[in-house]
Amino acid sequence: MRKLNPANFRPATRATSRDVNRQIALNLIREHQPLSRADLARRMGVRRSVITTLVTDLVDAGAVVEAASTEVRRGRPPTLLSIRPSGELALAIDIRFSRTTLLLSDLDGRPVESRGFDTVHDPEQLIARIAKESRALLKGARRARCKGVGVIVPGMVDPATGVVLNAPQMKWRDVPFRQPLARVLGLPMQVENAPVACALAKMWLGRSSAGDTTDFAYVIVSDGVGVGVVKHGQVVRGATATAGEFGHIPLTLTGPTCSCGRQGCWESYTSNLATVARYLGRPLDDARVVRRGSGARRPSITDVIALAHDGDQRAIAALEETGTYLGLGLANIICAVNPARIVVGGEITAAWDVMRADMQRAIASRTLTPAAAATPIQPDQTTISPRLLGGVALVAAPRFAMPQVA
Repeated sequence: MRKLNPANFRPATRATSRDVNRQIALNLIREHQPLSRADLARRMGVRRSVITTLVTDLVDAGAVVEAASTEVRRGRPPTLLSIRPSGELALAIDIRFSRTTLLLSDLDGRPVESRGFDTVHDPEQLIARIAKESRALLKGARRARCKGVGVIVPGMVDPATGVVLNAPQMKWRDVPFRQPLARVLGLPMQVENAPVACALAKMWLGRSSAGDTTDFAYVIVSDGVGVGVVKHGQVVRGATATAGEFGHIPLTLTGPTCSCGRQGCWESYTSNLATVARYLGRPLDDARVVRRGSGARRPSITDVIALAHDGDQRAIAALEETGTYLGLGLANIICAVNPARIVVGGEITAAWDVMRADMQRAIASRTLTPAAAATPIQPDQTTISPRLLGGVALVAAPRFAMPQVA
């Protein structure tokens, strides 16, 4: 049962039910296209006359197109409904500690063009460089087709203002990002943190047949570790937009120093760098220092995974231990929010076969019921970065989002 907030509500109007039903129809067409009117009526459980009104609205708005089926054995071919290709584009910008990547794609996440550069950590310099690279991607007619920009940052964001509240890896606090970049590019813009963006990508650019897309947690393991939690089809943000920071919940009070400056955070045991440090047999702080001028190169997480698949026992042991720590943190998520499933993304998923058993044992040791221990844990092994797809989803999702009621 949901309680009305008497200080913050939106009254229903005579048009509310029609608005809601129109969005339900639009999303069903999107999910099951091409879809006949009869099938749509059956899926919605309403009369054909209601569907006629809704479809007329959607066709008039340019959201849906109709075409006669060519595959009928006899009788009049049914009219099939599909989402109208808009031809519009989205610009996704993924800022990571080491590299920033820009992707121009259509609103379904199909790539058009991309480019990247080494990240500079001064916000003003970074905004200037992003603006330069964005203009190059948007040159010519593409700029007119670009519906908006989705920026992904490795830290906590106020979604209302686009201010980066705290990005520990970047050493940013209360950094305005959306306003100065939007002013330069002159396009609608949203700024979001990485795990929430990955959750948005799974929710809006995935398909429900791939699993529950309204109640899940997305865990991104990369330079850092973050979690995007989705309940009842909405991202959980919390009172001050800092929900989901499981990466900074301590597993111990005396462990390695995290990028946030505190000790023993889940991130300091599970991030890519933590796994590399474990493989090297060096403290995490030492592994952060890259020797320059010596010709030596610190191995990457991809290198460690490749070594493990080649049978290197030290690499296998490092990844198995990461699997244990990953499982301990996942158990915390299960105990805290009990999602229908958890999706894990990042380079580490290439070692899923090495880590899975240790991860599952750790989950079973820290969850409180057999059902909780059996929570499905799935690797996200999409070919396109889920962070970049999240940037696309920031632009594309409002077209299909349900209206807020009460």
